[in-house]
Amino acid sequence: MKKKVFFILFIILILVCAGIGVTFATSRRGSTGSEVRQIQTKLKQWGYYTGSVDGIYGSKTEAAVRSFQKKNGLTVDGIAGPRTLAAMGISSSSSSGSNNSNDLNLLSKVVYSEARGEPYSGQVAVAAVVLNRVSSSSFPNSVAGVVYQSGAFDAVSDGQINMTPDSTARKAAQDAINGWDPTYGCIYYFNPSTATSKWIWSRPQVVTIGKHIFCK
Repeated sequence: MKKKVFFILFIILILVCAGIGVTFATSRRGSTGSEVRQIQTKLKQWGYYTGSVDGIYGSKTEAAVRSFQKKNGLTVDGIAGPRTLAAMGISSSSSSGSNNSNDLNLLSKVVYSEARGEPYSGQVAVAAVVLNRVSSSSFPNSVAGVVYQSGAFDAVSDGQINMTPDSTARKAAQDAINGWDPTYGCIYYFNPSTATSKWIWSRPQVVTIGKHIFCK
């Protein structure tokens, strides 16, 4: 009798979930479809995946996801769940309602970890660079995708991205979201006293704010 009741409750739960549009935005080995193709495409662009973009989540895709997760401070399980998808810049229906809040929170973390101690306009400028990358076809099309792109920000590599931002960083992020861009459209910045890349020095420099040079 108990088994029968449990079975009925299980069926009811499935029907309720279907009726309210519950989605489980997770791709793992064995999954197929458009989300898997998006995962493969982005990982291929960033050099993590060398297989075919066929929409089939096989061992190569799983290995690529693990590499991406390890590089970006995520749980290394080879499963493309909500956090991993967000880091790749892939939107899921289950999280779309909180995207604006998530963008502000993550942008605030970038500002605090990369530019705390800089002049206020310099903090806004760092946030503006992230948003300018989102708008550029050369970068991922979401804040999370830009921030967690492999090698993009030192704060992600060294873990400072996980620090709690202060109110100034949050305000600077909001000002950038509202349209203030002290960089005039720049998509890169660097500290000339610590930069060792010859490539970054070759970029067209637009403005210097605090310790950072902003360039295109």
